[in-house]
Amino acid sequence: MEHLKRTRVKICGITSIEDANAAAVAGADAIGLVFYEASPRYVSINLAKQITDNISPLINCVGLFVDADDAYINKVIKEVAIDTLQFHGQETEQACALFNRPYIKAVRMNESICLHDEVEKYSSAKALLLDAYVKGVPGGTGKAFDWSIIPNNLSKPIILAGGLDGNNVKNAIYQVHPYAVDVSGGVEKKKGIKDPVKIKKFISETMNA
Repeated sequence: MEHLKRTRVKICGITSIEDANAAAVAGADAIGLVFYEASPRYVSINLAKQITDNISPLINCVGLFVDADDAYINKVIKEVAIDTLQFHGQETEQACALFNRPYIKAVRMNESICLHDEVEKYSSAKALLLDAYVKGVPGGTGKAFDWSIIPNNLSKPIILAGGLDGNNVKNAIYQVHPYAVDVSGGVEKKKGIKDPVKIKKFISETMNA
């Protein structure tokens, strides 16, 4: 008997215990914590530790970095209960694989990107996260990209991000069939502050896709 496929959900840019638990209660599989100071969703190590210490069990906690130095990443891993790393910069595969943690590599999509090449380039990654390319912005753009440029025969799981919300996520899943969807701005009241109603709608739409 074939197992029913369920699209996983990651709620990224969590900045409070309340938002983390709202995501967990609504059925999220993972939360994302942004360790990149230029982001409006940046969290300090101390705040991230408070969030992970108080999150519901069985939630995967993902730490997001952008060209961070090794010492900083090691400090985060030592002090915060991070399960998975996510890299949004120009990191090489060797740099991503240094930390003895499963990792996701973000790819900023435009028509010049060959995802088959990216799969080979980051062969040790657990998944590729596909986000919109916006010059000078490494992620969290709130912009969608042309999903039709994603090939359907990739050998690595795809996490779809970029401009998703409760109104378009079902269509995105029908079109792309990703392993997971990732949302930040699409479930916020304002940058860095999540809206529990929007989170519930997003996850409900995903579950019903």
